[in-house]
Amino acid sequence: MKITVLAENTACRSEIGCEHGLSLFIETDGVSILFDTGQSDLFSENADKLGIDLSKVTLAVLSHGHYDHGGGLKRFLEINRIAPIYISRYAFESHYNGTEKYIGLDTELKDNKRFIFTGEEYKINDSLTLYSKNSCEKIRPLLSSGLKTLSDGKLIPEDFRHEQYLLINENGKRILISGCSHKGIFNIINWFNPDVLIGGFHFMKLPLDDTLAEYAKELASCPTEFFTCHCTGVEQYEFMKPYMKNLNYIKTGMTFEI
Repeated sequence: MKITVLAENTACRSEIGCEHGLSLFIETDGVSILFDTGQSDLFSENADKLGIDLSKVTLAVLSHGHYDHGGGLKRFLEINRIAPIYISRYAFESHYNGTEKYIGLDTELKDNKRFIFTGEEYKINDSLTLYSKNSCEKIRPLLSSGLKTLSDGKLIPEDFRHEQYLLINENGKRILISGCSHKGIFNIINWFNPDVLIGGFHFMKLPLDDTLAEYAKELASCPTEFFTCHCTGVEQYEFMKPYMKNLNYIKTGMTFEI
């Protein structure tokens, strides 16, 4: 499996742009996948610079309904005319950062015929399956981190029911792609027990203290190899790295193999 980072908060070289968001190009077992689209058209611009033809992508997956992961959806629909886009049935609900800033998707796109709306589990093929895990028991409480959704005209704390995870089975390995791990990285590890996890931990607002150190030690004890990014936070990553031999950071423009 080969993965190229098309958009992330940081970049590995100056000619490649970066932004707060995430977009991955995944090549696995004869299938090419666009996982998330960042917050703008940048993923497409970077793909061109990296020699990746997004018009030939086999399928796309949206991890959840926030602008920094689905802001480039319109651009992808323009440049790729064939790929189905797998997206949670809840992704176009209204999402807010606190009480003011709308951070959801462009609702004008929601009726596009290319979208395949998913639920608790959706098997794409023998190697690729999407899961929401909304009905699964959590070993750690869900933290909304101030994020809210609109329900019956009122803003309430997020339950992130619109977040889904892509599990890839390849060569005997279980590789999990998680956009932001909003439902809790420890819950997600408990649910899937993956060999590899790629995605953010949503630790970017956590202080660099004993609690974060304990989180790092707990993740270090997992048999999982982590490739983290985006909402983990660079400072938080650098703080955790000395505790975790199994932790790596990925940046825009990087290509790595698993």
